Amino acid sequence: MTMERKYTLSLVLLSALALGSCDKYEQQPVSHLTYDYVYDETDKNGEYARRVLNQLYSSLPKGYNRIDNVVLGAATDDAIASEHYNNIEILSKSRLNAMSSNPDAVWPQSYAAIRQVNLFLDHIDRVPVDPSLLQYWKAESRFIRAMHYFELIKRYGGVPLIGDQLFEQDEEITIERSSYNECVRYIISELDSIDPLLRPDPIPDTELGRITQGGAQALKSRVLLYAASPLNNPENDPEKWQAAADAALSVMESGSFSLAGNFAGVFVSRKNPEVILAYQRDQTNDVERDNAPIGYAEPNQSNGFVSPTQELVDAFPMANGLPIDDPYSEYDPLHPYDNRDPRLSATVFHNGSQWLQRTVETFEGGLDKPNLVQRQTRTGYYMRKFLADFSDKSDFSNQNHNFIIFRYAEILLNYAEAVNELGQTDLAYEQLKLIRERAGIEHGDEHMYGLQPAMTTEEMRSAIRLERRLEMAFEEQRYWDIRRWKIAGEVANGPLHGVQILRNDDGTFSYQVDEVFNIRFTSPKMYLYPIPYEEIAGNSAIDQNPGY
Repeated sequence: MTMERKYTLSLVLLSALALGSCDKYEQQPVSHLTYDYVYDETDKNGEYARRVLNQLYSSLPKGYNRIDNVVLGAATDDAIASEHYNNIEILSKSRLNAMSSNPDAVWPQSYAAIRQVNLFLDHIDRVPVDPSLLQYWKAESRFIRAMHYFELIKRYGGVPLIGDQLFEQDEEITIERSSYNECVRYIISELDSIDPLLRPDPIPDTELGRITQGGAQALKSRVLLYAASPLNNPENDPEKWQAAADAALSVMESGSFSLAGNFAGVFVSRKNPEVILAYQRDQTNDVERDNAPIGYAEPNQSNGFVSPTQELVDAFPMANGLPIDDPYSEYDPLHPYDNRDPRLSATVFHNGSQWLQRTVETFEGGLDKPNLVQRQTRTGYYMRKFLADFSDKSDFSNQNHNFIIFRYAEILLNYAEAVNELGQTDLAYEQLKLIRERAGIEHGDEHMYGLQPAMTTEEMRSAIRLERRLEMAFEEQRYWDIRRWKIAGEVANGPLHGVQILRNDDGTFSYQVDEVFNIRFTSPKMYLYPIPYEEIAGNSAIDQNPGY
């Protein structure tokens, strides 16, 4: 879809988004509806406009199994798809090009959403709703527009900035790409403008899921952290790191958010003090069915679409916080999952995990790795994160599965990363200790939670990157982290591993690490996505990214 076509949102589509069972809409065919019906000057409750805004909300990121049934982390060193030849391999094998399908393409969807926001802002003042509600709606829609610009620039680099412009259906459009930094400045300007116009935190239960001041500040924190990172800050400008630190600190000092007491519970509760913004979903059990081990019969049959790697499993320390290769860690290779960081069992199903009143069997020939089916774990592991606790239940039931876009743990990690790059390593320690304490890691005699004392900036940088990997696994963070850090060429190139487990006659197990997949990252080409071919062909002002 060319730029010209993309900016045309038909009245039919917009009206259909707002279509309900109301008599007003039933009086004439959908194809005949006009903006006068959607943005009704007599609709004091703004019922129809509210539906358009809700549809805008539906364009926010939602990361569960969204790429050919797997998570985006299956294109990193954290996981692979359980099925061979999954479309995620277009990303994990560096097979992207401008002509073919991109399983993570957002260009047409994001610009369509930006167009819808501009239409909404252009018409909403006609609706006679309460002025305070109107203020919230306009600010929320501008946040959604800013979010889409961020989703674009983290994939494509600088993109055309449209602002509030609306274009006619037959209007020829030639708009150059703004630079990455220009796009960042626009996004930050928008977020700063709408911050005082949004609902304050904490938000009432009746408005749960609405974008708040905390959401705007969290997006600002992420945008500025990415802008300060090596990919986008090759000169290592300290002012960019300071801006990122300040943005994270503003969320921390607001006092509106805190780490929840239970790490696993964060992802299955509709409201808790850690969630800043989440994509709202009905209660379901689809996340369990998509990801739990495969060896259960209906009504509890699951698909096990994601196979976490041995690389991820080995990254988790012991319960004392020490890495498994530390001679003082007390790691036992004959019992590799004992006494580990509790986040491991909350993130990954391994042999011996408990699920639906039995022990998970990922040994060769076990119930969950029978070697008789096309789709089973390829690594000896299944993804556990985001699933409710069914360890002692007999059947699935519907649970809360809102996809978290921003949570407080990320803010702490953002702050730690930024201040460390500014040489304030002591401040970074504080954040990692908070996160490790919540995770359940033992504090130790020195209350260091397994962290090495007196780390240099470089050593702390590695510790922060590890903590992000463990804490944020499968939350669509590592895929972008290894790009913005410019380490994808190192960690996403070469063999990935799983474990082959044999059950011995005496009931014990033997573990053999095996190569299961080769990931490939073409550097520097894959640090950005290709602009879709139809955009290049339809707009002579747009230049293609290098390598495509």
